Amino acid sequence: MVRVVVDTMLGNLARWLRVLGVDTEYSRRFTDSEILSNAFREGRAVVTKDLGLHRRALRLGLRSVYIPPDTTDVAEMLVIVARELGLSIEFDKGNTRCPICNTKLSIVSKAQVSTIVPPEVLNKYDTFWYCPKCHKVYWQGNHWKTISYIIEKARSKLNRVNTS
Repeated sequence: MVRVVVDTMLGNLARWLRVLGVDTEYSRRFTDSEILSNAFREGRAVVTKDLGLHRRALRLGLRSVYIPPDTTDVAEMLVIVARELGLSIEFDKGNTRCPICNTKLSIVSKAQVSTIVPPEVLNKYDTFWYCPKCHKVYWQGNHWKTISYIIEKARSKLNRVNTS
């Protein structure tokens, strides 16, 4: 299982990796030294847009993925990380993490979230995820079309890269 620590410039990518089930450490307050220390201590790969940090990680014998600074498309970033670390770009509803705190989410019943989510959400959706750490509830709402589109776009790009 691949675990990563993401630099402060890649918060959006960190959230996406978490949704895809990748154990992803991220904080806007991490210094380069904290990122390297965390990667070394916990066996994490470094994911960064900072070429200097990438080179330092490699010199320390750490796995590191460099995202070129002009790469702004999250699907393209996912392809780079997946290619470099051998990840698949798949949403597994039983293996997803809280995009906010990185805790593994649990699938819960409607009854378990009936006092937390609005009644209209309860009536419209059947699958819910709960974060035991930050107590947030997630479901595949209207934003899911965008999420699915980006995942499919990244998966398609990765397949083209892998077959060329």
